[in-house]
Amino acid sequence: MNILVIGAGGREHAIAKKMMESPLAERVYVTPGNPGMKQDGIEPVAISELDNQALVNFAKENKIGLTFVGPETALANGIVDAFLEAGLKIFGPTKEASEIEVSKDFAKALMAKYDVPTAVYSSFESLEASLSYVREQGAPIVIKADGLAAGKGVTVAMDLDTAEVALRDIFEGDQGKVVIEEYLEGEEFSLFSFVHEGRIYPMPIAQDHKRAFDGDKGPNTGGMGAYSPVPHIPEAVVNEAFEQVVKPTVAGMIAEGRSFTGVLYAGLMLTADGIKTIEFNARFGDPETQVVLPRLESDLLELILALLEGRKVEPRWEKDGVRLGVVIASEGYPGKVEASVKLPELGDDMELYYAGVTEKDGQLYSKGGRVLLVSASGRELAKTQQLLYDKLDKIKFDGLFYRHDIGSKGV
Repeated sequence: MNILVIGAGGREHAIAKKMMESPLAERVYVTPGNPGMKQDGIEPVAISELDNQALVNFAKENKIGLTFVGPETALANGIVDAFLEAGLKIFGPTKEASEIEVSKDFAKALMAKYDVPTAVYSSFESLEASLSYVREQGAPIVIKADGLAAGKGVTVAMDLDTAEVALRDIFEGDQGKVVIEEYLEGEEFSLFSFVHEGRIYPMPIAQDHKRAFDGDKGPNTGGMGAYSPVPHIPEAVVNEAFEQVVKPTVAGMIAEGRSFTGVLYAGLMLTADGIKTIEFNARFGDPETQVVLPRLESDLLELILALLEGRKVEPRWEKDGVRLGVVIASEGYPGKVEASVKLPELGDDMELYYAGVTEKDGQLYSKGGRVLLVSASGRELAKTQQLLYDKLDKIKFDGLFYRHDIGSKGV
């Protein structure tokens, strides 16, 4: 059958690449995709991820057997609802169910109602009230824009000045609502699960690196690299997270009349007081997808079809080894970035996932913030990290940069 992946970045490249491995897949399209994906036989199609009618028409005309949604913007725009109404098979949550990511306030209220452990919080709809609360609580404190912000709507304010600037930015940016949380300390990790009609299949955990620079310095980004598994998070903690966070959340969504189908992401922190939920996403994360999905030994396409059709699912994952991915970003990211930069020659022995790239005369150029992710696999994290950085450090990345410590917490 023909497969459609909606989205344009490294996450979608990883999903499409995994779909390509299935003997059931004939052609794999990505809308809009990017030209870097063509190196793996994936077919980008220039249709906006937000043009629901054009995507429905494309799926019908090209006999798409399954569509997999990558980005939160498409989910929030109701792409799943549009496909279901057209009688097309699609994997992702409805617009109502995606509210678990679209609204931080909804997610926090859901967690409070169904006893899901999370940080103490308050929500505000005015700058004055939120400023008053922050001054009363003091710093450090966490400021979150209520709506979608491409992974960059969170400010961990270590002082009141930073908190006030963040609040002014949110309300001047017409967000309309803010969630303010207590500051938590601990080790963060990402837990993804395949979900449909109350059935949940968790994946191996990963750890993302959000800050722009080495040593977790600099501003928050969409993610500068990731690795999986996370050796210093015990299996018992992961099991506890599944029981205390994922299961009650999925059950709660059903009880609220918003039954969740798709990939549910739980961003978690292991604190001195136990597990706390930082946030939920209604889809795969980027860059964690690029290190988690390659660990799947099962046929991804067959797995999703079986899940949607109510058949028995038994996902098989790598039991040994590690996957590590380093994001190459444009200088200035997550702020104003360098203009289009010609990408250097990258070795054939590197596993690449392209994101912000464009093509001119057969040559790839940077386009936007995160440009690509370079991945490596091996038996031990320290050796895999060393191997990947040895390769990267030999390449001249003019106008681009990357962190040099992805995976170091696990080492």
